[in-house]
Amino acid sequence: MKKCMVILAVLLAFSSLRPAAASLREPPHTLASADVRSEWREELSGDWVNIAHRGASGYAPENTMASFQKAFDMGADMLELDVQLSRDGHAVIIHDSDVERTSNGRGEVGALSLQELKSLDVGAWYHTDYSGETIPTLEEVVERFGGEIGLLIELKLPSRYPGIEEKVADVLKRKAPGASRPQDVSRMIMVQSTDTDSLRRFHALMPEVPLGIVVTSSKELSKERLQEFSSFAGYINVSVKLVSRSLIRKIHEAGMKTFVWTIRDVLQIPFLMESGVDGIITDYPDRVPVSYLNHRARS
Repeated sequence: MKKCMVILAVLLAFSSLRPAAASLREPPHTLASADVRSEWREELSGDWVNIAHRGASGYAPENTMASFQKAFDMGADMLELDVQLSRDGHAVIIHDSDVERTSNGRGEVGALSLQELKSLDVGAWYHTDYSGETIPTLEEVVERFGGEIGLLIELKLPSRYPGIEEKVADVLKRKAPGASRPQDVSRMIMVQSTDTDSLRRFHALMPEVPLGIVVTSSKELSKERLQEFSSFAGYINVSVKLVSRSLIRKIHEAGMKTFVWTIRDVLQIPFLMESGVDGIITDYPDRVPVSYLNHRARS
């Protein structure tokens, strides 16, 4: 309880340093100060992982290079990103099955060529400061951030994209730094999905890459199912709505770890840390206390 109160006090103190955002789309004013981040290091002894959900998507348009760069600058441990395939078979970074919500275009992702997808503006919907942002490819993200920050790659709707596992594995084998050294890849890259069949296929291609199963229902978390999952996956990544201390303990007892998504309220963080979660997936990576795992954090 004392540790929880310390975490909460530090988080509230940090929040008071920042002007209240007019909306979730408002660009950030400041990052955490060096003094505050240093205090986190001194007060907390956690080993959680700070994962930026679609990049720092609370501050920049999701799944763009701008959002990924901002998360990197904020000291996140990993970038979470969604992968689908264009009509001509390129691995592209976008969450929705269509482009309407986050671009000035229309149509299903899989019905558009890479050239057509690249012609879309995926920044202006969020803020005019980001006009001209384009949909990145997985190859571009790996080339820019691979080896610099961890990548949590979600295979989105893989049943719509036969062969997506091979496409992603090919990019990682060609472009990921240290791809020829399995121990390096396993430290910097993880693949996740709700589709366990897709994860099994990917595991056959790159068994050295850790896998996470995205879970939205407690019905999938029986001891029997966890034992089955543990045969090929090392992580169960659950919705924050499902989190309890007993659930986290059950996952750990099955020999697996867990990342929790998606955290937007700073007041949720103390409970999650006290519950023993292994990682926090958040739109606001600057609101998560610095972990000792984060060797890049500036202090």
